[in-house]
Amino acid sequence: MRRYPENDTIGLFGSRRGSFSERYHLTARGKLKRLAQIARIANQFDALHGLTPVKMRLMFEALGPTFVKVGQILSMRSEILPQPFCDELAKLRAGADPMPYQIVLNTLAGEYGRPVDEVFDHIDPTPLGSASLAQVHRATLSSGEDVAVKVQRPGVREVMAQDVSIMRSIAKAATRLMPSAQVVDFRGVVEELWETFESETDFLVEARNLSEFKRFCSGYAYMDCPKPYMDLCTEHVVVMDYAEGISLSHPRQLVDAGYDLQEIGTKLVDNVAAQILDEGFFHADPHPGNVIISGGKIVLIDLGMTGRLNQRTRSVLREMIFAVAKQDSPALADGLLRFATTRSNSEDYPALLADLDVIVKEYGTVDLAELDIASFISALTQMARRHGIEVPSTVTTVARALVTLEGLLDEFIPNVNMIEIISHHIEASETVGSMVRQETKQLGIEGQQALHGALSALSEAKVATRMLTRGQLRVNMELVGAQEPMQKLSDMVNRLTMALIVVGLFVGSSIVYFAGMKPVVFGIPVIGFLGYVVAFILSAWIVFDIYFKGRKAKK
Repeated sequence: MRRYPENDTIGLFGSRRGSFSERYHLTARGKLKRLAQIARIANQFDALHGLTPVKMRLMFEALGPTFVKVGQILSMRSEILPQPFCDELAKLRAGADPMPYQIVLNTLAGEYGRPVDEVFDHIDPTPLGSASLAQVHRATLSSGEDVAVKVQRPGVREVMAQDVSIMRSIAKAATRLMPSAQVVDFRGVVEELWETFESETDFLVEARNLSEFKRFCSGYAYMDCPKPYMDLCTEHVVVMDYAEGISLSHPRQLVDAGYDLQEIGTKLVDNVAAQILDEGFFHADPHPGNVIISGGKIVLIDLGMTGRLNQRTRSVLREMIFAVAKQDSPALADGLLRFATTRSNSEDYPALLADLDVIVKEYGTVDLAELDIASFISALTQMARRHGIEVPSTVTTVARALVTLEGLLDEFIPNVNMIEIISHHIEASETVGSMVRQETKQLGIEGQQALHGALSALSEAKVATRMLTRGQLRVNMELVGAQEPMQKLSDMVNRLTMALIVVGLFVGSSIVYFAGMKPVVFGIPVIGFLGYVVAFILSAWIVFDIYFKGRKAKK
C-alpha cells in the first residue's frame, strides 16, 4: 500500500510543513477550523449518543466528500460496522445539491485561462448529474462535437486533503494509545482513503483511465466508453464524448426499446470478469448510473474509480475460487498466503486452517454457480486480518466492485447469475495454451527462487566448512516435540538396569547360600541374606514405579 513520507504530512496541530501540506495549503489553523466544523455537524446529529444507519449516512453526506468516500469504504468493512450500517452506507453515491452555473463557468475559465465561449459553443446550464466531488454538464465544443464536461467543485480537493490529513493523524495517535485490532482496522480505512485520494481528485488520472479503457473496449463489439479530449482535460476538468442512451436503472425503457435484459446482464458480467481476471484493469464502481445502453452497446462511464491487479493476484484469485468450490482448506490457505503482503506465523497455521474450514463449510457446500463471491472475499479478508495477514488493498477493491455489480443485477436484472457467468469465464479462459504459459511463468519464478535459495545455502555451507576445519564449529541440536518420548525411553532404560541388578543380586545370593558361607542368619549366610533383602526392595521399587507412573499417564 502506498504511504506518503512523514515529511509530506503535518501533525494534527503542528506547524511542520512539507510538499503535501504546501501543495494543498494545509495549516494548523485551518485544521482546527475544520475540526470545529466536524464537531458541530456531529453534534447536530447527536453522534455521541449513538447513530442509526440512516443518521450515519446523512451525517457523512453533511460532512462532505471525504466522509462520503469513508462511508463507501466502510460499507465494505463489516468487521468494523454491523451489516445494516454497511448496507445503508452503500447508498452513498450521488445526489448532492448542484453548484451554481456561474461557478461552473468561472471554474472552466480559470482552468483554460481564456473565455469559455472560445472553447465551448454551448453549455447546458442544467447539470446531467451532481455529486459531492464534481458536476457534469452537456456541452458542444466550438468545433461541433457533442461532449460531457465534468467539473470539480472548487476547493473540494483541499478540503479532502485536510480531512484525510486530520484522520490520518488521529488514527496514528489512536494506534499508539490503543493498539487493538479495531483501531488497526480503522487505520487501514484511513490509509486506503489516503492512497486513493490523489487519483480520484486528479481528473487527469480519470482522463487517462478513459483512454486506456477505450483501447480495451475496442476488442469487444458490444462494449464502449466515452473518448476523452486530452487537450481539454485538466486536474479539475474532464471533457469526453457525450454518451446518449438508456440507463440500466430503467429496465422497462430498455425492454420497450427492444433490448434483451438477460443478454445485457450476461455480457456485462462476462466483460467485468475479463476486466478483472484477464486484463487486470477494471471499472471499480459499476453502479446503475454508470452503465448506459447506447446504439446496441454497453457503455461504461465515469472511470474515476478503477482497480488494477497484477498477473500473480489474478491467478491466485482463480485458484481460491475453485479451492472453495472443492472444499479444499489447505489449497485455500496456500492461496491466501501467496497473495498476502505479509505472512502469518507458521505456528498459527493450524488455527488458520480451522478458520478456513468454517469459510469452506459456509461457501463451499453450494454449487460454484451459487457462490456469493463478494461475500466470500469479504469474509476471507476479515479472517486474514485476524491472523495478521495483510491482503492487498486491490482485493478489497475487487470485492467492492463485485458487490456493486451484484446489487445492480439483483435490482434490475435478477435472472442473471453473476457467479455462474464468472465461473464459466474462468473455465473458458483456461485453454491449453494459456495454462502452459501460466505454468511456464510460474515454474520460471519458482526456479529463480530455488536457484537463489541454493546459492544462499552453498554460501552458508562454505562458511560452515571453513569453521569446521578451524575447529570453530559447534552444533546445537534440538528435537522439537521429542522431550516426552526421550523421557519415556530414559525411564525404560533405568528400569531395565535396575532389573538386571535385581537378577544379579538374586543369582549371587543364591550362590552364596549354596556355598554355606558363615556367619549364618536364619540358616542363610549373612551376605546372601543382605543380597536377598536389597533385591526384594529394588523389585518392589520397580513395581511401584511402573504402577504409579502408569496411573499418572492415564490421567
